[in-house]
Amino acid sequence: MWGASTSSHQVEGDNFLNDWWQWEEAGRFSEISGKACNQYELYEEDFKLAHSLRHNAHRFSLEWSRIEPREGQFDEEALRHYRNVISALQSLGVAPVVTLNHFTLPAWFQERGGWTAGEAAAVFSRYTERAVRALGKDVTYWLTVNEPVGNIHGAFIDGKWPPGKRSLKEAARAFVNILKSHCLAYRVIHDIYGKAGWPVSPPKVSLAKFTVKYSPCRKDTLADRLSSDLRHYYVNKLLIESLIKGYCIAPGIPPVKLPGKGALDFIGLNYYTRDYVHSRPFFKSGIFGEICSQRHHRDSGKRNAMGWEIHPRGLYELLKEFAKYGLPILITENGICAADDNERIDFIKDHLAELHRAMREGAPVIGYMYWSLLDNFEWAHGYGPRFGLVEVDYSTQRRTVRPSARIYADIISRNSL
Repeated sequence: MWGASTSSHQVEGDNFLNDWWQWEEAGRFSEISGKACNQYELYEEDFKLAHSLRHNAHRFSLEWSRIEPREGQFDEEALRHYRNVISALQSLGVAPVVTLNHFTLPAWFQERGGWTAGEAAAVFSRYTERAVRALGKDVTYWLTVNEPVGNIHGAFIDGKWPPGKRSLKEAARAFVNILKSHCLAYRVIHDIYGKAGWPVSPPKVSLAKFTVKYSPCRKDTLADRLSSDLRHYYVNKLLIESLIKGYCIAPGIPPVKLPGKGALDFIGLNYYTRDYVHSRPFFKSGIFGEICSQRHHRDSGKRNAMGWEIHPRGLYELLKEFAKYGLPILITENGICAADDNERIDFIKDHLAELHRAMREGAPVIGYMYWSLLDNFEWAHGYGPRFGLVEVDYSTQRRTVRPSARIYADIISRNSL
């Protein structure tokens, strides 16, 4: 599977019923999403571009706040729109990979506590059932939630994303509720397909897992190595192992038995960068240490326009480790923001070389989705970062295919570097 990814709030435009829109309107960020890429209207044009670039799969997300604008009330027009989106992809021979939730929450759900609410899993399960019954007939691949760990960090640790709280207790509650939500949604999706007898049955269900390659700031310092290893486990592995084993053990919360067991059909993996971890003496900065802001490390690579290190080898190392779980792996996001498209070309080639190396050594990779098909609204970073294979002029909505997109298309055509 070769393709690219997008998310509803970042490309559709005018998603004014969710929590992010409310934050933007309240002046929390320097830019607002507004019309974004207007893909809600221009999706057919964008999919034709993807098809012309040899993509045979495309990951996109449903906007929950459009489908369920008020609690328990579902909008048939919105569901019809997403049926048309799926049909447009299929007519071009592009397989839809559908994400149920990519960060944004309906405003009414956030007001009830969002992922920290006691009934969060039941609410998400209800939405999942309605969406999948309406759209699932022609969909094989589902992702329930995008980057739970990254989302929780932005919302409850860093506090810069809605609801803007800084509470370890609420972060832990949200983590458990998202795990429960995924497990219930997993069961709902499989039950629906099992009873409906759709031609694409059985479905393949996972979530998009945020991953970072961690390295100790000082390799000869035990505290740095331990903090780096702990971050690696809790950020990269805990969620996956919890869903495989059906049991969650996390700092600050009692052990939690999840509903069901083995709630993953494949692993969705998002990878962008590496962080160095520094720990003060005797773990004064906590057992997880701190992210080192210095750039003096001898083996540190170039950085993208947002300051993230470009570290292709990290993808290889994570794939080798995740391969041990025995599940197929889909790269659901991997990309670079760059003003110079040559940097994007190098990024794609270098990361695919590492992906190929991991596959030769047994990693069961089934696909690669570059982030992103289009330049788009990059959350709190606004419209500055340019990740797209396709450039977007936001004033005219004109699309321009970048050279990197054509080189990626050549790689796809050959299925080889």
